[in-house]
Amino acid sequence: MARKIKFEIAKFDKITPGGQTLGTLENGKKIFAWGVLPNETAKIQITKNKSSFVEGFAVEIFEKSAERIEPKDSESFLSTSPWQIFNFDFEQKTKQELIFESFRQEKIELKNQEEFYSNGKIFGYRNKVEFSFWWEKSEQDENDGELNLAFFRRGGKGKIPVKGTSLAMPEINQAGQKVLAILRGRKTASRDLKTLLIRASQKGEISAQLYVKDENFAIFSDQELSKLNFKNFEIIFSNPKSPASVITKRLQSSANQKLQDSVLGIDFNYATESFFQINLSVYEQALRDMKKFIDISKPTVDLYSGVGSIGLTIGAGDLTLVEINEPAVEEMRRNIAELGREKTTKAILSPSEKALEFIEKGANLIVDPPRSGMNREVCEKILEIEPEKVIYLSCNPTTQARDVAILSKKYDIIYARGYNFFPRTPHIENLIILELKNQ
Repeated sequence: MARKIKFEIAKFDKITPGGQTLGTLENGKKIFAWGVLPNETAKIQITKNKSSFVEGFAVEIFEKSAERIEPKDSESFLSTSPWQIFNFDFEQKTKQELIFESFRQEKIELKNQEEFYSNGKIFGYRNKVEFSFWWEKSEQDENDGELNLAFFRRGGKGKIPVKGTSLAMPEINQAGQKVLAILRGRKTASRDLKTLLIRASQKGEISAQLYVKDENFAIFSDQELSKLNFKNFEIIFSNPKSPASVITKRLQSSANQKLQDSVLGIDFNYATESFFQINLSVYEQALRDMKKFIDISKPTVDLYSGVGSIGLTIGAGDLTLVEINEPAVEEMRRNIAELGREKTTKAILSPSEKALEFIEKGANLIVDPPRSGMNREVCEKILEIEPEKVIYLSCNPTTQARDVAILSKKYDIIYARGYNFFPRTPHIENLIILELKNQ
Protein backbone atom coordinates (compact mmCIF):
# COMPACT_ATOMS: atom_id res chain seq x y z
CA MET A 1 0.00 0.00 0.00
CA ALA A 2 1.36 3.42 -0.99
CA ARG A 3 2.24 5.74 1.87
CA LYS A 4 -0.30 8.54 2.35
CA ILE A 5 1.06 11.96 1.42
CA LYS A 6 0.79 14.44 4.28
CA PHE A 7 0.57 18.23 4.03
CA GLU A 8 0.94 21.05 6.55
CA ILE A 9 0.28 24.79 6.34
CA ALA A 10 2.71 27.10 8.12
CA LYS A 11 4.03 30.65 8.33
CA PHE A 12 7.79 30.90 7.74
CA ASP A 13 10.32 33.17 9.42
CA LYS A 14 13.95 32.81 8.39
CA ILE A 15 16.50 31.04 6.21
CA THR A 16 18.62 28.40 7.94
CA PRO A 17 22.31 27.59 7.24
CA GLY A 18 21.18 24.42 5.43
CA GLY A 19 19.29 26.53 2.89
CA GLN A 20 15.75 25.66 3.97
CA THR A 21 13.31 28.15 5.46
CA LEU A 22 12.19 27.70 9.06
CA GLY A 23 8.60 27.92 10.29
CA THR A 24 6.46 26.70 13.17
CA LEU A 25 3.36 24.51 13.05
CA GLU A 26 0.31 25.09 15.25
CA ASN A 27 1.47 22.34 17.61
CA GLY A 28 4.79 24.12 18.12
CA LYS A 29 6.83 21.69 16.04
CA LYS A 30 9.47 23.27 13.80
CA ILE A 31 9.19 22.86 10.04
CA PHE A 32 12.03 23.19 7.51
CA ALA A 33 10.93 23.61 3.91
CA TRP A 34 12.29 24.21 0.41
CA GLY A 35 10.60 26.51 -2.09
CA VAL A 36 9.37 29.04 0.46
CA LEU A 37 10.73 32.42 1.64
CA PRO A 38 10.59 34.22 4.98
CA ASN A 39 7.26 35.97 5.70
CA GLU A 40 5.39 33.57 3.43
CA THR A 41 2.55 31.23 4.35
CA ALA A 42 2.67 27.98 2.41
CA LYS A 43 1.23 24.51 2.03
CA ILE A 44 4.07 22.03 2.48
CA GLN A 45 4.27 18.42 1.37
CA ILE A 46 5.97 16.58 4.22
CA THR A 47 8.96 14.37 3.32
CA LYS A 48 10.37 13.72 6.81
CA ASN A 49 8.55 13.60 10.14
CA LYS A 50 10.63 13.49 13.32
CA SER A 51 9.62 13.94 16.94
CA SER A 52 10.82 17.55 17.14
CA PHE A 53 10.64 18.74 13.52
CA VAL A 54 9.34 18.01 10.04
CA GLU A 55 10.78 18.68 6.59
CA GLY A 56 9.18 19.19 3.19
CA PHE A 57 8.74 21.38 0.14
CA ALA A 58 6.20 24.00 -0.86
CA VAL A 59 3.36 23.01 -3.16
CA GLU A 60 1.30 26.20 -2.77
CA ILE A 61 2.10 29.72 -1.58
CA PHE A 62 -0.71 31.72 0.07
CA GLU A 63 1.17 34.90 0.98
CA LYS A 64 4.07 35.75 -1.33
CA SER A 65 7.19 37.62 -0.26
CA ALA A 66 8.24 40.72 -2.20
CA GLU A 67 11.61 38.97 -2.63
CA ARG A 68 10.10 36.05 -4.60
CA ILE A 69 10.76 35.76 -8.35
CA GLU A 70 9.85 33.13 -10.94
CA PRO A 71 12.48 30.36 -11.23
CA LYS A 72 14.23 29.98 -14.57
CA ASP A 73 14.10 26.18 -14.36
CA SER A 74 10.48 25.94 -13.31
CA GLU A 75 10.33 22.12 -13.17
CA SER A 76 13.73 21.22 -11.79
CA PHE A 77 15.01 24.20 -9.76
CA LEU A 78 14.36 22.47 -6.43
CA SER A 79 16.69 19.65 -7.49
CA THR A 80 19.64 21.82 -8.51
CA SER A 81 19.23 25.39 -7.30
CA PRO A 82 16.38 25.94 -4.84
CA TRP A 83 17.20 29.62 -4.43
CA GLN A 84 16.15 30.45 -8.00
CA ILE A 85 13.00 31.86 -6.38
CA PHE A 86 15.07 34.50 -4.50
CA ASN A 87 15.62 38.00 -5.79
CA PHE A 88 19.41 38.01 -6.32
CA ASP A 89 20.05 41.00 -4.03
CA PHE A 90 18.13 39.13 -1.33
CA GLU A 91 20.27 36.03 -1.97
CA GLN A 92 23.44 38.08 -1.52
CA LYS A 93 22.20 39.65 1.73
CA THR A 94 20.99 36.29 3.04
CA LYS A 95 24.32 34.58 2.42
CA GLN A 96 26.20 37.40 4.14
CA GLU A 97 23.85 37.24 7.13
CA LEU A 98 24.23 33.45 7.38
CA ILE A 99 27.99 33.93 7.66
CA PHE A 100 27.51 36.49 10.46
CA GLU A 101 25.04 34.19 12.22
CA SER A 102 27.40 31.19 12.06
CA PHE A 103 30.10 33.21 13.82
CA ARG A 104 27.68 34.77 16.33
CA GLN A 105 26.76 31.23 17.36
CA GLU A 106 30.42 30.85 18.37
CA LYS A 107 30.34 34.28 20.11
CA ILE A 108 32.50 35.84 17.41
CA GLU A 109 31.56 39.18 15.86
CA LEU A 110 32.95 39.58 12.35
CA LYS A 111 34.08 43.20 12.20
CA ASN A 112 34.97 45.07 9.02
CA GLN A 113 33.79 42.18 6.86
CA GLU A 114 34.43 42.92 3.19
CA GLU A 115 31.40 43.17 0.92
CA PHE A 116 30.06 39.75 -0.08
CA TYR A 117 31.47 39.09 -3.54
CA SER A 118 29.71 38.08 -6.73
CA ASN A 119 30.78 38.68 -10.31
CA GLY A 120 27.11 39.15 -11.21
CA LYS A 121 26.90 36.03 -13.38
CA ILE A 122 24.11 34.00 -11.83
CA PHE A 123 23.47 31.49 -14.63
CA GLY A 124 25.72 29.59 -17.04
CA TYR A 125 28.63 29.53 -14.60
CA ARG A 126 28.97 25.83 -13.74
CA ASN A 127 31.73 23.97 -15.59
CA LYS A 128 30.66 20.56 -14.24
CA VAL A 129 27.28 18.80 -14.11
CA GLU A 130 26.25 15.23 -13.30
CA PHE A 131 23.02 14.03 -14.87
CA SER A 132 21.05 10.94 -13.98
CA PHE A 133 18.74 9.10 -16.41
CA TRP A 134 15.00 8.49 -16.49
CA TRP A 135 12.76 6.46 -18.77
CA GLU A 136 9.65 8.54 -19.38
CA LYS A 137 6.65 6.48 -20.42
CA SER A 138 4.45 7.62 -23.27
CA GLU A 139 1.04 9.01 -22.29
CA GLN A 140 -0.51 7.13 -25.20
CA ASP A 141 1.15 3.78 -24.57
CA GLU A 142 2.68 2.95 -21.16
CA ASN A 143 4.78 0.24 -22.82
CA ASP A 144 6.41 2.89 -24.98
CA GLY A 145 8.57 5.87 -24.04
CA GLU A 146 12.08 7.27 -24.30
CA LEU A 147 15.26 7.85 -22.35
CA ASN A 148 15.83 11.27 -20.79
CA LEU A 149 18.48 13.07 -18.80
CA ALA A 150 17.20 13.69 -15.30
CA PHE A 151 17.82 15.04 -11.81
CA PHE A 152 16.69 13.49 -8.55
CA ARG A 153 13.72 15.13 -6.86
CA ARG A 154 14.80 17.02 -3.76
CA GLY A 155 13.19 15.61 -0.64
CA GLY A 156 11.12 13.08 -2.56
CA LYS A 157 11.30 9.91 -4.60
CA GLY A 158 11.76 9.67 -8.33
CA LYS A 159 13.43 11.85 -10.92
CA ILE A 160 12.60 14.83 -13.10
CA PRO A 161 13.40 14.60 -16.84
CA VAL A 162 15.40 17.63 -18.04
CA LYS A 163 17.12 18.95 -21.14
CA GLY A 164 19.79 20.62 -19.00
CA THR A 165 20.18 23.21 -16.27
CA SER A 166 20.44 26.98 -16.52
CA LEU A 167 23.34 26.88 -14.05
CA ALA A 168 25.59 25.13 -16.56
CA MET A 169 27.69 26.48 -19.37
CA PRO A 170 25.64 26.04 -22.59
CA GLU A 171 28.25 23.64 -23.97
CA ILE A 172 27.49 21.21 -21.12
CA ASN A 173 23.75 21.08 -21.86
CA GLN A 174 24.50 20.66 -25.58
CA ALA A 175 26.94 17.83 -24.80
CA GLY A 176 24.33 16.07 -22.68
CA GLN A 177 21.87 16.10 -25.56
CA LYS A 178 24.51 14.67 -27.93
CA VAL A 179 25.17 11.69 -25.66
CA LEU A 180 21.44 11.24 -25.08
CA ALA A 181 20.76 11.15 -28.82
CA ILE A 182 23.25 8.30 -29.27
CA LEU A 183 21.81 6.35 -26.34
CA ARG A 184 18.27 6.81 -27.67
CA GLY A 185 19.41 5.62 -31.09
CA ARG A 186 20.79 2.49 -29.45
CA LYS A 187 17.52 1.98 -27.49
CA THR A 188 19.56 1.94 -24.29
CA ALA A 189 17.44 1.29 -21.19
CA SER A 190 17.76 3.59 -18.19
CA ARG A 191 18.25 0.54 -15.93
CA ASP A 192 21.64 -0.04 -17.58
CA LEU A 193 22.86 3.49 -16.81
CA LYS A 194 23.93 5.34 -13.70
CA THR A 195 24.99 8.89 -14.52
CA LEU A 196 26.57 11.17 -17.11
CA LEU A 197 29.33 13.45 -15.80
CA ILE A 198 30.20 16.38 -18.09
CA ARG A 199 32.90 19.02 -17.67
CA ALA A 200 33.68 22.01 -19.86
CA SER A 201 36.81 24.14 -19.98
CA GLN A 202 36.50 27.91 -20.26
CA LYS A 203 37.17 27.43 -23.99
CA GLY A 204 34.06 25.22 -24.21
CA GLU A 205 35.97 21.96 -24.73
CA ILE A 206 34.12 18.95 -23.35
CA SER A 207 35.20 15.91 -21.37
CA ALA A 208 32.56 13.40 -20.29
CA GLN A 209 32.13 10.08 -18.52
CA LEU A 210 29.16 7.76 -18.94
CA TYR A 211 28.76 5.56 -15.84
CA VAL A 212 27.08 2.22 -16.60
CA LYS A 213 25.95 -0.77 -14.55
CA ASP A 214 26.91 -3.51 -17.03
CA GLU A 215 30.58 -4.45 -17.44
CA ASN A 216 29.74 -5.72 -20.96
CA PHE A 217 28.15 -2.44 -22.04
CA ALA A 218 28.87 -1.85 -25.75
CA ILE A 219 31.46 0.88 -26.24
CA PHE A 220 30.82 3.79 -28.60
CA SER A 221 31.88 3.32 -32.22
CA ASP A 222 34.23 5.70 -34.02
CA GLN A 223 31.22 7.10 -35.86
CA GLU A 224 29.40 7.78 -32.59
CA LEU A 225 32.49 9.38 -31.07
CA SER A 226 32.85 11.65 -34.10
CA LYS A 227 29.29 12.90 -33.50
CA LEU A 228 30.29 13.87 -29.98
CA ASN A 229 33.56 15.57 -30.92
CA PHE A 230 34.60 15.75 -27.25
CA LYS A 231 38.11 16.31 -25.93
CA ASN A 232 37.69 12.98 -24.18
CA PHE A 233 34.81 10.54 -23.67
CA GLU A 234 34.91 7.56 -21.34
CA ILE A 235 32.54 4.75 -20.51
CA ILE A 236 32.95 3.69 -16.89
CA PHE A 237 31.66 0.49 -15.35
CA SER A 238 30.50 1.41 -11.84
CA ASN A 239 29.58 -1.29 -9.35
CA PRO A 240 25.76 -1.40 -9.45
CA LYS A 241 25.66 -2.34 -5.75
CA SER A 242 26.92 1.14 -4.92
CA PRO A 243 24.54 4.09 -5.42
CA ALA A 244 27.50 6.40 -6.05
CA SER A 245 29.13 6.81 -9.45
CA VAL A 246 32.55 5.46 -8.62
CA ILE A 247 35.07 4.08 -11.08
CA THR A 248 35.23 0.29 -10.94
CA LYS A 249 36.66 -0.22 -14.43
CA ARG A 250 37.24 2.01 -17.45
CA LEU A 251 35.63 0.34 -20.44
CA GLN A 252 36.49 3.03 -23.00
CA SER A 253 38.57 6.17 -23.22
CA SER A 254 38.39 7.93 -26.58
CA ALA A 255 41.50 10.10 -26.32
CA ASN A 256 42.61 10.28 -22.69
CA GLN A 257 43.17 14.02 -23.10
CA LYS A 258 42.83 16.29 -20.09
CA LEU A 259 40.95 19.56 -20.01
CA GLN A 260 43.03 22.65 -19.29
CA ASP A 261 42.14 25.95 -17.68
CA SER A 262 44.12 28.94 -16.52
CA VAL A 263 43.84 30.22 -12.95
CA LEU A 264 45.47 33.62 -12.46
CA GLY A 265 47.70 32.89 -15.42
CA ILE A 266 48.73 29.40 -14.24
CA ASP A 267 47.64 26.51 -16.49
CA PHE A 268 46.12 23.44 -14.84
CA ASN A 269 45.25 20.09 -16.43
CA TYR A 270 42.49 18.04 -14.82
CA ALA A 271 40.60 14.80 -15.45
CA THR A 272 36.83 14.63 -15.80
CA GLU A 273 36.32 13.08 -12.37
CA SER A 274 38.97 15.05 -10.46
CA PHE A 275 38.24 17.97 -8.16
CA PHE A 276 38.52 21.36 -9.83
CA GLN A 277 36.72 24.58 -9.03
CA ILE A 278 33.21 24.96 -10.48
CA ASN A 279 33.15 28.77 -10.84
CA LEU A 280 36.61 29.90 -11.92
CA SER A 281 35.93 33.62 -12.19
CA VAL A 282 34.79 33.99 -8.56
CA TYR A 283 37.50 31.57 -7.41
CA GLU A 284 40.14 33.84 -8.95
CA GLN A 285 38.86 36.77 -6.89
CA ALA A 286 39.17 34.69 -3.73
CA LEU A 287 42.74 33.80 -4.72
CA ARG A 288 43.61 37.46 -5.31
CA ASP A 289 42.30 38.27 -1.83
CA MET A 290 44.27 35.40 -0.28
CA LYS A 291 47.45 36.35 -2.11
CA LYS A 292 47.63 39.69 -0.25
CA PHE A 293 48.50 37.77 2.90
CA ILE A 294 51.15 35.47 1.44
CA ASP A 295 54.76 36.28 2.38
CA ILE A 296 56.63 35.11 -0.73
CA SER A 297 59.90 34.94 1.24
CA LYS A 298 58.50 32.10 3.36
CA PRO A 299 57.56 28.48 2.58
CA THR A 300 53.87 27.70 1.96
CA VAL A 301 51.98 24.70 3.36
CA ASP A 302 48.63 23.98 1.69
CA LEU A 303 46.42 21.45 3.54
CA TYR A 304 43.35 19.83 1.91
CA SER A 305 44.91 21.00 -1.35
CA GLY A 306 42.88 19.14 -4.00
CA VAL A 307 44.81 19.33 -7.29
CA GLY A 308 46.93 22.17 -5.84
CA SER A 309 45.23 25.11 -7.51
CA ILE A 310 45.58 27.36 -4.45
CA GLY A 311 49.16 26.61 -3.45
CA LEU A 312 50.50 26.42 -7.00
CA THR A 313 48.81 29.73 -7.85
CA ILE A 314 49.61 31.95 -4.85
CA GLY A 315 52.31 29.97 -3.02
CA ALA A 316 55.90 30.88 -3.85
CA GLY A 317 59.21 29.09 -3.48
CA ASP A 318 59.17 26.12 -1.10
CA LEU A 319 55.68 24.61 -1.33
CA THR A 320 54.10 21.57 0.37
CA LEU A 321 50.70 20.30 -0.80
CA VAL A 322 48.79 17.75 1.32
CA GLU A 323 45.75 15.90 -0.01
CA ILE A 324 43.96 12.64 0.92
CA ASN A 325 42.41 11.89 -2.51
CA GLU A 326 44.80 9.78 -4.61
CA PRO A 327 43.48 10.79 -8.08
CA ALA A 328 43.72 14.44 -7.03
CA VAL A 329 47.34 13.94 -5.95
CA GLU A 330 48.13 12.30 -9.29
CA GLU A 331 46.72 15.37 -11.06
CA MET A 332 48.63 17.59 -8.66
CA ARG A 333 51.92 15.86 -9.47
CA ARG A 334 51.25 16.20 -13.20
CA ASN A 335 50.57 19.90 -12.74
CA ILE A 336 53.77 20.32 -10.71
CA ALA A 337 55.74 18.66 -13.52
CA GLU A 338 54.03 20.74 -16.23
CA LEU A 339 54.93 23.89 -14.31
CA GLY A 340 58.53 22.75 -13.82
CA ARG A 341 58.29 23.03 -10.04
CA GLU A 342 59.44 19.55 -9.00
CA LYS A 343 62.50 20.91 -7.15
CA THR A 344 60.56 23.31 -4.95
CA THR A 345 57.20 21.55 -4.49
CA LYS A 346 56.24 18.43 -2.53
CA ALA A 347 52.94 16.60 -3.15
CA ILE A 348 51.94 14.56 -0.08
CA LEU A 349 49.26 11.87 -0.27
CA SER A 350 47.86 11.87 3.26
CA PRO A 351 44.96 12.97 5.44
CA SER A 352 45.88 16.41 6.78
CA GLU A 353 45.60 15.21 10.40
CA LYS A 354 48.27 12.58 9.60
CA ALA A 355 50.64 15.16 8.09
CA LEU A 356 50.90 17.57 11.00
CA GLU A 357 54.70 17.59 10.85
CA PHE A 358 54.49 19.82 7.77
CA ILE A 359 52.86 22.68 9.71
CA GLU A 360 55.74 25.10 10.30
CA LYS A 361 55.93 28.22 12.44
CA GLY A 362 57.68 30.22 9.73
CA ALA A 363 55.42 29.14 6.85
CA ASN A 364 52.34 30.50 5.12
CA LEU A 365 49.57 28.09 6.16
CA ILE A 366 46.62 27.64 3.78
CA VAL A 367 43.65 25.42 4.67
CA ASP A 368 40.64 24.66 2.45
CA PRO A 369 38.92 21.74 4.21
CA PRO A 370 35.75 19.84 3.22
CA ARG A 371 32.35 20.82 4.63
CA SER A 372 33.11 19.01 7.88
CA GLY A 373 35.88 21.53 8.60
CA MET A 374 39.29 20.89 10.08
CA ASN A 375 39.99 17.91 12.27
CA ARG A 376 40.45 18.88 15.92
CA GLU A 377 44.02 17.55 15.78
CA VAL A 378 44.86 20.03 13.02
CA CYS A 379 43.51 22.94 15.07
CA GLU A 380 45.49 21.88 18.12
CA LYS A 381 48.68 21.49 16.08
CA ILE A 382 48.25 25.01 14.69
CA LEU A 383 47.91 26.33 18.26
CA GLU A 384 51.03 24.41 19.24
CA ILE A 385 53.26 25.45 16.31
CA GLU A 386 51.87 29.00 15.99
CA PRO A 387 52.34 29.87 12.30
CA GLU A 388 52.12 33.66 11.97
CA LYS A 389 49.09 33.61 9.65
CA VAL A 390 46.41 31.05 8.78
CA ILE A 391 44.56 31.53 5.47
CA TYR A 392 41.28 29.64 5.87
CA LEU A 393 38.94 29.23 2.88
CA SER A 394 35.76 27.31 3.69
CA CYS A 395 32.68 25.97 1.91
CA ASN A 396 30.81 25.78 5.23
CA PRO A 397 30.83 28.88 7.48
CA THR A 398 29.28 26.88 10.34
CA THR A 399 32.23 24.50 10.73
CA GLN A 400 34.66 27.30 9.87
CA ALA A 401 33.28 29.38 12.75
CA ARG A 402 33.70 26.37 15.08
CA ASP A 403 37.36 26.00 14.06
CA VAL A 404 38.07 29.73 14.29
CA ALA A 405 36.60 29.73 17.81
CA ILE A 406 39.21 27.12 18.78
CA LEU A 407 42.03 29.05 17.12
CA SER A 408 40.89 32.35 18.68
CA LYS A 409 42.84 31.41 21.82
CA LYS A 410 45.93 32.61 19.98
CA TYR A 411 44.68 34.23 16.77
CA ASP A 412 42.79 37.35 15.72
CA ILE A 413 40.71 37.72 12.58
CA ILE A 414 42.30 40.39 10.40
CA TYR A 415 40.30 39.85 7.21
CA ALA A 416 37.01 38.22 6.25
CA ARG A 417 35.09 37.96 2.99
CA GLY A 418 32.32 35.78 1.61
CA TYR A 419 31.98 34.69 -2.03
CA ASN A 420 29.03 33.57 -4.10
CA PHE A 421 30.71 30.63 -5.81
CA PHE A 422 27.32 28.98 -6.43
CA PRO A 423 24.58 31.53 -7.24
CA ARG A 424 20.96 30.39 -6.94
CA THR A 425 21.98 27.72 -4.41
CA PRO A 426 22.45 27.86 -0.61
CA HIS A 427 26.19 27.13 -0.85
CA ILE A 428 28.53 29.78 0.57
CA GLU A 429 32.30 30.16 0.42
CA ASN A 430 34.00 32.24 3.11
CA LEU A 431 37.57 33.42 3.65
CA ILE A 432 39.02 34.15 7.07
CA ILE A 433 42.60 35.39 7.60
CA LEU A 434 43.95 34.72 11.09
CA GLU A 435 47.03 36.41 12.54
CA LEU A 436 48.91 35.35 15.66
CA LYS A 437 48.19 37.67 18.60
CA ASN A 438 50.94 39.78 20.09
CA GLN A 439 52.04 37.90 23.16
